[in-house]
Amino acid sequence: MSTEISAADGGNLPQSGFTSFLMAVSMIGVSEIGDKTFLIAALMAMRHTRWLVFSSAASSLAIMTVLSGLVGHTFVSIISERYTRFLAGMLFLIFGYKLTLEGLEMSKDAGVEDELAEVEEEIAVNDLNTNATDLESGVVVEKNRFKSIKDWKDALTLVTQKLSVLFSPIWIQIFSMVFLGEFGDRSQISIIAMASDSNYWYVIFGAVVGHFICTGVAVVGGKFLATKISMRTVTLGGAFSFFIFAIHYIYEAFQTD
Repeated sequence: MSTEISAADGGNLPQSGFTSFLMAVSMIGVSEIGDKTFLIAALMAMRHTRWLVFSSAASSLAIMTVLSGLVGHTFVSIISERYTRFLAGMLFLIFGYKLTLEGLEMSKDAGVEDELAEVEEEIAVNDLNTNATDLESGVVVEKNRFKSIKDWKDALTLVTQKLSVLFSPIWIQIFSMVFLGEFGDRSQISIIAMASDSNYWYVIFGAVVGHFICTGVAVVGGKFLATKISMRTVTLGGAFSFFIFAIHYIYEAFQTD
C-alpha cells in the first residue's frame, strides 16, 4: 500500500515540474516579444552576424535568469513556501491588472515605434562610448574606472572591459546592453517569484528556453515582427496570462501543507 502511494506521489512530481517549465516558457514569451531586450537583439542582428548577436544576448539572458531563479529560491529559506506562492500570485495579479490598464489605454494600431527609436538611440550612444574608450590608454581607463566605481553599473562596465580581452567588443557591448535592459524588468521579477517553490530548476530551465526562443525570433526577423504585431493585443494577452499565473499560484498556496 505504501509502495503504491509513494509511486503515485513520485508520479506527480514530474508533472508538477513540467507545469512549472511550461509556465516559465509561456511567461517569457508573453513578456519579451516586443520588449526592450527583444528590440536590442533585433536591431543588432541587422548590423552584425546573427550568431554573434544570438550567442551574446542569449548568454546574457541565461545568466540573468539563473541568478534571478536562485534569488527567488532563497526566499523559501526566509518565508514558507505557502506564503511565497501566495505572494507570487498577488504579484502576478498586480502585473495582470497593470497590463490590462495599459492595454485598454492603447489604440488598436499601437506599435513599438517609440521604444524602437529609444533603443536605436541607446545603441548609437553605446557605439560612441565604445569608440571613445578605444581612443584612451588601457592603463588610464582601468585606473579611472577603478576610482569611479560607485554602483553596480560601474562595476559591470569594469567587468566587461576585462572580458573584452577574451571576447570581441561587439559581443561584450550586446551582452552588457541586454543585461542592463533585463535588470529590474517584469520578466526578471516574475522569474524570481516563480522560482520561490520546490520546482525552481524547472522554472529556471523553462525561462532560459523561453529566452532562447524569443532571442532566436528577434535575430531572425524581430524588427519586421515588432512593426507588424499589435502591442495592444500583446499587452492584453500578457495580462490574461498573468491572471492565469496568479490563479494557479494562489490555488497552490492554499493546497500546500
